[in-house]
Amino acid sequence: MSRDNRRRPATLLPPPLIYVAALWGAWELHKRLPLAFPAFPASGWGLLALGAILMLWAAWTLFRRKTTVNPYGGVAHLVQGGPFAFSRNPIYLADSLIYFGVMLIWGSLWPLLLYPLVWAAIRFGVIRNEEAHLAARFGEAYLEYCRRVRRWL
Repeated sequence: MSRDNRRRPATLLPPPLIYVAALWGAWELHKRLPLAFPAFPASGWGLLALGAILMLWAAWTLFRRKTTVNPYGGVAHLVQGGPFAFSRNPIYLADSLIYFGVMLIWGSLWPLLLYPLVWAAIRFGVIRNEEAHLAARFGEAYLEYCRRVRRWL
């Protein structure tokens, strides 16, 4: 591949669109073939809140380090503090918490059944490109970070 990964990641789809599209698909499937379970709205709202807090914490950490939250933008710094100290992808982890929160509020199994597609799209369509960008940009410092911090949790 002749593309210069140091400039920016080769991300194809906006990550929030992947989650929203899957939830929309789950909604449409549920209308046609309901796969319901008793809803757990309190737990769902709890996951939504936890996901929102994690997302804001991660975004604030990136903002303070003067680097981008944009999955299409090149990063200025390798951020290893805040939520990035325990997850290399806290924003996608937050997106997943919100996704499962919605599932619990709706009381539908469709989001769970579609999640492997979401995971694969995020992992191979987004994270793989971001990791290539970070490895090209920061070299051994990024590889050391990967040895210390897991991709999700």
